[in-house]
Amino acid sequence: MRIVIGEDDALLREGLALLLRAEGLDVVATAADRDELLSAVGEHAPDVAIVDVRMPPTHTDEGIVAAVEARRRRPALAVLVLSAYVEQAFATELLVGGTAGLGYLLKERVGRVAEFLDALHRVAAGGTAIDPEIVGQLLARTRADTALQRLSAREREVLALMAEGLGNTAVAQRLFVTEGAVHKHIRSIFAKLDLDPSDSTDRRVAAVLRYLEDVRRRG
Repeated sequence: MRIVIGEDDALLREGLALLLRAEGLDVVATAADRDELLSAVGEHAPDVAIVDVRMPPTHTDEGIVAAVEARRRRPALAVLVLSAYVEQAFATELLVGGTAGLGYLLKERVGRVAEFLDALHRVAAGGTAIDPEIVGQLLARTRADTALQRLSAREREVLALMAEGLGNTAVAQRLFVTEGAVHKHIRSIFAKLDLDPSDSTDRRVAAVLRYLEDVRRRG
């Protein structure tokens, strides 16, 4: 796995590089700002870019802008975004275009090395990894009149874990239920969100994006 890191904090940037190299991963370049990141992606053709949300010169949304642009130039590029705290508008801006090969984690998650590496590998394999804290806050901010209000408490838990990128087996393990129960909950979620099985859209992705789209419209 070839990785480029975009992070303006030198200590975190080099710490991430050391951690990943210690795990046998190939960190081909590091970058301190948006332009360096895009240049590194173009030069090294990495498999994954790990990107901070806030980068120079304004420390607002340069990382998200760079991530979106990098994906436009290299559609196969997986992107794992790191943020110091939940940034609603930036999360939805990145994710509403599709979730394959995308992750959004809080920086505190990096300290939980096993979880961080699991998220990185999941994203690199084309999956999704969204920090459960981000999922929880976005779900809490959706309006009361959305279709999500039809979901039961357990269905909301299942949807939150789906949004983290977990498959049915992992969801079952996390909730201490059977895979059959998870499958039943997911069918109910699809029905309550009016997601037609004949639709060509990936219904798992559509279910996760339903509340993100609602948040984006309100933002």
